Amino acid sequence: MTAQNAFARKFGFARSDVTLENWRNAPFNRWSFQNVGEMVPTAEIAAPTDAPEAPGADFGPLLGETVVTDAGSETIAAFLERTHTDAFVALKGGKLVGEYNAPHMTQGGRHLIFSISKSLTAILAGSLQADGLLDPTALVTKYIPEAAGSAFADATVQHVLDMTTTIDFEELYLDPESAFARYRRSTLWNPNTNGPDSEKLLAFIMTIGKGAGEHGEVFRYRSPNSDLLGVIVERASGLRYADLMVERLWAPLGAKRGGRITVDGEGSARAAGGISVTARDLARVGEMMRCGGVYEGRRILPESWVKDTATGGDREAWKKGDFAFLMPNGSYRNKWYQTGFEGEPYCGIGIHGQWLYVDPANEVVLVKMSSQPLPVDDELDKQNLTLFQAVAKHL
Repeated sequence: MTAQNAFARKFGFARSDVTLENWRNAPFNRWSFQNVGEMVPTAEIAAPTDAPEAPGADFGPLLGETVVTDAGSETIAAFLERTHTDAFVALKGGKLVGEYNAPHMTQGGRHLIFSISKSLTAILAGSLQADGLLDPTALVTKYIPEAAGSAFADATVQHVLDMTTTIDFEELYLDPESAFARYRRSTLWNPNTNGPDSEKLLAFIMTIGKGAGEHGEVFRYRSPNSDLLGVIVERASGLRYADLMVERLWAPLGAKRGGRITVDGEGSARAAGGISVTARDLARVGEMMRCGGVYEGRRILPESWVKDTATGGDREAWKKGDFAFLMPNGSYRNKWYQTGFEGEPYCGIGIHGQWLYVDPANEVVLVKMSSQPLPVDDELDKQNLTLFQAVAKHL
């Protein structure tokens, strides 16, 4: 069997079928979400050793357990398949107790985590804050003077962290004529239609106008906030984003495999959604958060910052915002979602079905990486949350 035939047998299409125009569309995303570096320029987030992982723990009987969601009753195995799951990992008390990989998912392979990247970027901000290198109460212009003429001129870093800025921008994922499409072009995620000298990411963000109201009043999910935070942590630390991630998180965490982050035409990191990592390394991030900023005896974040992130969100700003329907009693702090569920689990979420779910009360961390056809699927989001609650209680 040739390599080309082997590829088609595994994924159901030829590698030549995947283009910059369609790489986020089904079925091509089953491959491209594991191989983003072949579509978009990336920078390496080096691992301390890049050591192979030990064999995984099979979920075994758990996959045969029944879960009841708005879609009805089905086994967990059927749920994972129906919701386009590529990888699913569970930790209980810090130990790997289950791992599932779809047939097309490479064991130990990296996968794009989309907006869970925001949650990791916030961890960098928390680490810099702890060392006195970043002041969340300061105006954005302290770190990015060129923001003086933008919507962010009178916003604080904390407004950016909590996405309570008011900016004239909408997350219209499927509209090719929107400002969001222009945003995607500036990140090199979409084909350039503006000639060889395309607009760069920071330059685009600086053109965004201010929206209605004042900063700090309403949670508005707007990804440019998080790309801007990526620039802020670079300016505050004096390090490029990928190097800062290694220094502040990947090395202290003892990550087993290097990650990658997509970059634009001048090397600016897509801090809002461009990180690719393995499911187990992402679970290690969740375990560090569950343990109050400590992983295997190494302190990575202050316990106070983790507690604030897990419990300190503005519920009134959340209720006025975009996602109150998903978690009515929830909130958002430092780019992590507080669910408002019993036991106060919290999570990072990415489009196309990426989840990092941390349940301190049950000592459980869950990672779900997916290649859902739609970037946003409200019904699947609700069903995934139901699954996580059920699995956490079962474990």
